[in-house]
Amino acid sequence: MSEVETRAPGLPWETLSHRQVLAELIGAGWLVSGAGDWAIGLRSPDGSLVARVCPFDPAYAAFVELCRECAGNPWLPKVVKAADLEGGGSVAFLEYVAPVERALAEQIAEQWRGAEGGVGDAEFEDVRRAAGKIDAEHRETTPWWDGFDFNASHIRRAADGRLVLIDIFCMDGASLYGAILADVCEVHRRIPRERMRYALEIPFIARESSAVEIRALNGAWTRSA
Repeated sequence: MSEVETRAPGLPWETLSHRQVLAELIGAGWLVSGAGDWAIGLRSPDGSLVARVCPFDPAYAAFVELCRECAGNPWLPKVVKAADLEGGGSVAFLEYVAPVERALAEQIAEQWRGAEGGVGDAEFEDVRRAAGKIDAEHRETTPWWDGFDFNASHIRRAADGRLVLIDIFCMDGASLYGAILADVCEVHRRIPRERMRYALEIPFIARESSAVEIRALNGAWTRSA
């Protein structure tokens, strides 16, 4: 791990927004490799790492917690660095993991959802047990928590050939953003504004929302300023 740690940039993360982090990484030669619902992924110049840069996603802290609690478990990616950003965003640097064939990914996802797992792998069960405890904790502490988001896209393959689980927790985004439209002040009573300053900048909104929907969200947001 030490040889890849040197490739994670050293920046004053807590003072930077996700916008600044994206600019810094792109300027250093990292390439945008994709966008999910909540975050943008960039791949390091040598291809060994991925940076997940997120404007807002409380669920991702739970996944980092899982990776740290189960450090060394082959079913989880190696996390080189994870840090909170200004305004409630986050950045994480992980080993690069590639997509796998859909049939295999769906098989693993089904085994995760099964009562006993079914892969015949003690380390897989260790991850399931730890994830269950983290899920239970966040159901009590994280507003709009939605538990597991486990489907075929969340099974990947590391460079050494092992199967890896990624990003297996999620927020109830539809309810959260509906609540912003209905009563943004109540949202900020549950999640302080400074912890979700860039909540309207997640990729899903830019990709899926109509201009009317974006204007409505912006209008609701400014009412709480």
